[in-house]
Amino acid sequence: MEKYIVKDGKRLRYGYTTGSCATGATKAAITMLLSNKDVEEITISTPKGWNVDLEIKDISRTSDTASCAVIKDGGDDPDNTHGMYIYSKVKLIDSPQIHLTGGKGVGKITQKGLPVAVGESAINPVPREMILHAAKETAKEFNYTGGFHIEIYAPEGETVAKKTFNPKLGILGGISILGTTGIVEPMSEKALVASLQLELNILDENNHKNIILFPGNYGRKFAREDLSLNIEHSVKISNYIGEVLEHLNTKNFENVLIISHLGKLIKVAGGIMNTHSKSADARMEILAAYASACGGDSALARKTLQCITTDEAIDLLKREPFYEDILGMILERVRYHILSRIHNDANIGLVMYTNSHGILKVDENGKQMIPLFQDK
Repeated sequence: MEKYIVKDGKRLRYGYTTGSCATGATKAAITMLLSNKDVEEITISTPKGWNVDLEIKDISRTSDTASCAVIKDGGDDPDNTHGMYIYSKVKLIDSPQIHLTGGKGVGKITQKGLPVAVGESAINPVPREMILHAAKETAKEFNYTGGFHIEIYAPEGETVAKKTFNPKLGILGGISILGTTGIVEPMSEKALVASLQLELNILDENNHKNIILFPGNYGRKFAREDLSLNIEHSVKISNYIGEVLEHLNTKNFENVLIISHLGKLIKVAGGIMNTHSKSADARMEILAAYASACGGDSALARKTLQCITTDEAIDLLKREPFYEDILGMILERVRYHILSRIHNDANIGLVMYTNSHGILKVDENGKQMIPLFQDK
């Protein structure tokens, strides 16, 4: 697919979703059955409004059954399903109904909270509608009044799914057929946030009242190894604390324990709700401000501003008699900004650490919550 977007000065190529692949393979299979001719390329329309030309692979057909594949193209997005063969097998049936199911390598839904019912194949609503629409339109084009049995399958799906979020989301046995626009936008933050919200939805729908949030793999490792916590009911929220907090307003969690490196929490203490460095930094400025508010002089503020890492700043500040006051003020302001985004009754607990210094500060709620996540 030769469409591009420029992000951070880089030219990145769009791709197309597994939903578009399944739609293209289905349209091609039906066209072959109704025309009695092989189809080597098919054009589909996508919800984004773009038409996509898809190459058809591995054709097999009889008088009433045809199967073929489209190779998934993720463009320049880091996508585990890139290069996979997504197949559709279509069988003609006399009744005018269309039956759509997932076969080998397409996962099954085992937990509530997803947009597909428990027990169903993991073919999401938009691609499901794309497939059904393509089937109906192709039948109309050929004046066909019968129906179809459509099976979407992906021979490599079970293996590839182990590298995705699917097992954690309760989608077992294969990949999901996905896509809300039919198009893969490279490095889409919107897609990342949506995946985080989906994880929260599943925990909520399955009545898990106590959860852990941490920005990244370091937080996960710290929770597991340093605090000896069971992190089964946890979500790695990356830099999107603002979006995650606002989504919590729609959920029923009772206790939310946030475990984070100082480098992330100090930004939240300054009201920064996307903690990626490209959005904002100000770590040392905020630390210097709190050091001054707790009794530090201008010389200490200047030295803090010269620090490169938060660990280096802690080495400097911990020599001061008001060091604990600084940490306390940081968590106090973190809580203030978090509560400005959360408007339900969830209790928020905070654990702040650095890699070199370990735990810096745990607030009172955090102290009460930690035992909730320790194996009895």
